[in-house]
Amino acid sequence: MKNEKTGKCPVMHGANTETQNSVMEWWPNALNLDILNQHDTKTNPLGTNFNYKEEFKKLDLEALKNDLKKFMTDSQDWWPADWGHYGGLMIRMAWHSAGTYRIADGRGGSNTGNQRFAPLNSWPDNVNLDKARRLLWPIKKKYGNRISWADLFILAGNMAYESMGFKTFGFAGGREDIWHPEKDIYWGAEKEWLGKNRYSNNAESESLENPLAAVQMGLIYVNPEGVDGKQDPLKTAKDVRTTFKRMAMNDEETVALTAGGHTVGKAHGNSDPSRLGQSPEGADVETQGFGWMNPNGKGNAEDTISSGLEGAWTTTPNKWNHTYFHLLLNYEWESKKSPAGASQWEPINIKEEDKPFDAHVPGVRRNPIMTDADMAMKMDPEYRKISERFYKEPEYFAEVFARAWFKLTHRDLGPKSRYLGPDVPKEELVWQDPIPTVDYSVSDSEIEELKTKLLNCGLSRTELITTAWDSARTFRCSDYRGGANGARIRLAPQKYWEGNEPKRLEKVLNTLTEFQSGLSKKISIADLIVLGGSASIEQAAQDGGIKIKVPFSPGRGDASHEMTDEESFSVLEPKYDGYRNWLKQNYSVKSEELLLDRTQLMGLTAPEMCVLVGGMRVLGTNHGGTKHGVFTDREGVLSNDFFVNLTDMKYTWKPVAEDLYHVIDRKTGETKWTATRVDLVFGSNSILRSYAEVYAQDDNNEMFVKDFVRAWVKVMNADRFDLK
Repeated sequence: MKNEKTGKCPVMHGANTETQNSVMEWWPNALNLDILNQHDTKTNPLGTNFNYKEEFKKLDLEALKNDLKKFMTDSQDWWPADWGHYGGLMIRMAWHSAGTYRIADGRGGSNTGNQRFAPLNSWPDNVNLDKARRLLWPIKKKYGNRISWADLFILAGNMAYESMGFKTFGFAGGREDIWHPEKDIYWGAEKEWLGKNRYSNNAESESLENPLAAVQMGLIYVNPEGVDGKQDPLKTAKDVRTTFKRMAMNDEETVALTAGGHTVGKAHGNSDPSRLGQSPEGADVETQGFGWMNPNGKGNAEDTISSGLEGAWTTTPNKWNHTYFHLLLNYEWESKKSPAGASQWEPINIKEEDKPFDAHVPGVRRNPIMTDADMAMKMDPEYRKISERFYKEPEYFAEVFARAWFKLTHRDLGPKSRYLGPDVPKEELVWQDPIPTVDYSVSDSEIEELKTKLLNCGLSRTELITTAWDSARTFRCSDYRGGANGARIRLAPQKYWEGNEPKRLEKVLNTLTEFQSGLSKKISIADLIVLGGSASIEQAAQDGGIKIKVPFSPGRGDASHEMTDEESFSVLEPKYDGYRNWLKQNYSVKSEELLLDRTQLMGLTAPEMCVLVGGMRVLGTNHGGTKHGVFTDREGVLSNDFFVNLTDMKYTWKPVAEDLYHVIDRKTGETKWTATRVDLVFGSNSILRSYAEVYAQDDNNEMFVKDFVRAWVKVMNADRFDLK
């Protein structure tokens, strides 16, 4: 028998390692429901009973903070600290963890520890942050489940600043780790790192494609060498302003963060970047999760390469100081090349005492540097004014930076009620979307009495249901903003949103306000809105022969105008809502894909999406009262008719206009109903049809009603963190 050194592979080659391994690759235009399956509980090694909030309560936070401060100056041979201090590296790690947040959809940010996974762990802008996370491993190992990676990243950044002499504004825990990549987050259409194809007009920074905030694929913010790698501080200033605005920062916060972030640490570009190895996700097993292996010299210390720029921004980069503005404003700067060939700015005729010492070579001073974004803080007229004030008023700068850093690192953690730990600032900040607490309780009998009164207050069931839905649908599980709590649907800008049908909404709110004034016990409008919808659903189910109680949990407060940042809330405006069969305008993306995006942001599953759409259709809740998808002859009754008629082969489906179809009786040829793509996708997509068929079965009408109620309550309570 022939002795073969290489045997045949016993498994299908590449099945688990190559990118094109899905059977759906054969049908690239098919609706992909994977976005609704993110963070499957089966991937969580801690199990479904793990409660991070309870674990965090067991944490000795002061001991952890002390360990982090000691760690900062415990330089390791395998990755030596710059100037013997890991502060700059830890701050960059925390910053880049939080800096992916964008206000348009609330995705990205520090809330999940997603920097551990692709693509973020292998972004060009995150070079060598794999080393930062590995340096922290002994501390994570010690404190275990009591501190998540996501919280540890941010706390490490805070302690880095404090160990270098800066007082931070505070820290809140509460970020729960995810356990696999968020592969369905849209980071841009480019197919190569540092590609740039996200502007409708390359000359206009504000034409950056929504929901994106970074200017290029693989960057956190802007290109440090300038727009498209070409130095032009005034042009870069426009990119900086657009990018930071899309991360919820104004001009003052932008200058503070730029200066405060570059006050400590350094950029690394002292070697040949072309020799760096693969990123962590592309490297082979012997690297053990490390990427960008560096064969240049020592491979670290003075030979480290990250951004390609080389140098520190300030005179004492291992201590909090005020030399950033001193150097930026008092020296003239010229264009230079780093040893790695990157474009940077260096001062002309700088005094020897203003130069920082080399991070690793004793006794040697080096020129400080500035990126093109730093130079924008000097050259842009508005940024210049702010920079000069910060230079003249160091204490004011420190205060603004402390608050901006806290906002950067906590923006996606949600309302203050989700914050954990003794270091949570007492002050309530407007960007936390504060809601007043209520001090009343409502008994079950009082709830039933209120339901009866609401159903007889002069508003239709449809008006009550749609108002409750519109109030709650703004919730985003990406950053825990929006929702029914606070009743901000009463306030600008929400009361003017087209999707909320302002005239109808005004009528409902006026009626509910008058209703509230006649109550012997004060009940918030927020609670009345939700309760009105719940009562209407109960009655609609009863009309269909199903008696069911919709669970209701009182305790919502009514936010005031002073508690509401109108500009901040404008990004929550729904431009489409498949649940109410509405598009504000035609989009390049198919309407069913928009439905999936909205569903994922609301934290709903595919079956919950299915049952809610079917129920909302038969309840007659379409925007503007349109009849598209209302596949029933008893509109207003909560029944499974939508699914029964959708799956009935007595009908054919004919396109008659863009996103409009006729449902035609095969025998008579008459148009029975009209429909949109969002309606028909539940019959055309094989996965969604499998759910639709379950709800269409003769024995499952009651199951449908129960599932609808369960999903409805989930939406109404999505922002009730006091119940979780």
